Amino acid sequence: MRFGLFIPQGWRHSLTDIPPEQHWETMLSLLHYADNAAAGEPIPGGPWAWDSVWVYDHFHTVPVPSTEATHEAWTLMAAFAAASQRVKLGQMCTCMSYRNPAYLAKVASTVDAISGGRAQLGIGAGWYEHEWRAYGYGFPRAGERLRALDEGLQIITQMWRTGSSGKFDGETYQVDGALCYPQPLQQLPVGDGGAEVPSIPLWVAGGGEKKTLRIAARFAQYTNFAGDPETFAHKSSILEQHCRDLGRDFGEITRSSDYNVVIGENQAEVDDRFAWIESHFRKHAPGEKGEQEIANWRNGPLVGTPEQIVEKLSGLRDLGMTYAITYFPNAAADRDQIELFQRQVIPALQD
Repeated sequence: MRFGLFIPQGWRHSLTDIPPEQHWETMLSLLHYADNAAAGEPIPGGPWAWDSVWVYDHFHTVPVPSTEATHEAWTLMAAFAAASQRVKLGQMCTCMSYRNPAYLAKVASTVDAISGGRAQLGIGAGWYEHEWRAYGYGFPRAGERLRALDEGLQIITQMWRTGSSGKFDGETYQVDGALCYPQPLQQLPVGDGGAEVPSIPLWVAGGGEKKTLRIAARFAQYTNFAGDPETFAHKSSILEQHCRDLGRDFGEITRSSDYNVVIGENQAEVDDRFAWIESHFRKHAPGEKGEQEIANWRNGPLVGTPEQIVEKLSGLRDLGMTYAITYFPNAAADRDQIELFQRQVIPALQD
C-alpha cells in the first residue's frame, strides 16, 4: 500500500490559526517534511513513508464559505514542484470546468517539467455550487459537467501524447491545433501493444456509477472514491464491469480513497484529538454544517490507535484499496499524529 499526505492550504479551515504571512512557510515546511528534506534529517517511519503530497482544487472554504485563505491548487503545484525533490504532486481533485482543458494540459505539463516528472492530475466534474456561481461559472446540471469531464480528458490526453490537440469539436469544448510543449516528461503505456507515450498519471475522482466510473475505466490510471468498506467494494465492482465493457484490464487501475485520520496511542489521546476538532469547527463553522463536519470526522474509517487503524486498512487492502491519501487535523501546527502514523501504521502496510 502507498500513502499520500494532504498539505494544509486553508480549504478546510486548516490555516485559520496561522498568520497569513506564515502560510507559505507552513505549507513549505510540511512539504519538506514529507519530501524527507527538512534539515536533511530522516523522517520517523522510514525515508520513503510518503509517495505523494496533495492539495484540494477549491477557492472558498468548507463546510461554509468564509474570508479565511484558500490557496489556489495549481499555483501551489508549481511552487511545490520547484521546492521538492522526490514526492509526487497531486490535486484531489482538479475541477475540469474551472480551466479550459487545453490550458490545463499545458499547465500540468509545465509542472511535470519543473518537478522532473512528478506531476499527477486528479480530475473530476466538480460539485461545490456556491464556488461555481461565485466565480461566474454558472452551475450546469450534472450531465453537462460530466460531458465536460469526458471531452476535456479526450483533449488533454491527445495533447500530452502527441503535442497537439488536433481539431476537436465537442458540445462543450472546441479546440483546433492547440500545442502542448513541453510534453510531459513521464511516459505511460497505451494500447494493446503497451507502447509508451508522454503522459501524466490521471486520477479520475468520483463514484458516479453510470458515467464517472465509465470515464475512469476509459482514461484513468488511478481512481478515487469513497473509502468505507461497503461502498468501496460496490464501486469497485461497477468499475470492473465498465472495464469489461470497454475491453480495459481492470488490474491496470489503482484504486484509492481519501481518509480523515484521527490517531492516538490510546483512547485518551484519540479523545483529545476530537476535543480539538469539535472546538475548531464550532469556532470557525458554527451551526449545522459545522456539526456535520464533526460527525464526518467521528464516523470515518481511520479513527483509533495505530493497531486499530492498521487492522482497518488491512481489510480495505483486501478489497483492493492500495493507495490511501490521508488528511490529519491541525497538521499546520501539530505533526504528532502524522509522526505516529508514519512510525506505526505505514511500515505495517507498505508493499
